[in-house]
Amino acid sequence: MKRLLVIGIGAGDPDHLTLQGVKAIAATDVFFLLDKGQEKQDLVRLRHQLIEEHGRRPYRIVEARDPERDRTTPAYAEAVEDWRERRATLYQQMINEALADGQTGAFLVWGDPGVYDSTLAILERLPDYEIDVIPGISAIAALTARHRTSLTRVARPVHVTTGRRLVEEGPTADDMVIMLDARCAFDGLDDFDIYWGAYLGTPDEILVAGPVAEVGERIKELRAQARTRKGWIMDTYLLRRR
Repeated sequence: MKRLLVIGIGAGDPDHLTLQGVKAIAATDVFFLLDKGQEKQDLVRLRHQLIEEHGRRPYRIVEARDPERDRTTPAYAEAVEDWRERRATLYQQMINEALADGQTGAFLVWGDPGVYDSTLAILERLPDYEIDVIPGISAIAALTARHRTSLTRVARPVHVTTGRRLVEEGPTADDMVIMLDARCAFDGLDDFDIYWGAYLGTPDEILVAGPVAEVGERIKELRAQARTRKGWIMDTYLLRRR
């Protein structure tokens, strides 16, 4: 049987990789990487660095171009489903062509494989593989650590959601982690404090914290500038009602 590892590599700092992740990389015969275009070469570069530092030769690296996803259609769920189906077809092809029976292949996942990442959901569509998951430091963990604050408060829940849902539903808890927000959905939530971070763990890291009413415009400006400069942005934030 072919064995597949889904290895969380952290939010951007090479030192985020856990000892379990180091051992998993060392046990891998074939690494599967997706090229997301020239603008996002930072994401591929870190993966190559971790493989070079912790992989045991002889190993192989197999790369393919990530299928494009329609980000303009209002049919968001359908667009994601179509993209995942095309990714599953690509993964199946890569595995069939590069991984022999008895070998171990690995996907290096940004952050933690169980937090807003599609790799596990896609691999579940492929039959006949033994799959092991190695957790990683998520963007949420990196965010609260860099801001030196706790994710939770005594006897209060935390809602992890998306910018899209925050726009549609409004605040659903006194403490919320917002991910995948291209809309700056925090705008106008003036009774909340915000702990915002972009490119966490990387040399480009940006951190801002304070009342939304005071720092919200600054975050929007910094976000727009960073996205223009790099061509992409990964950010997340914690909202906490005062």
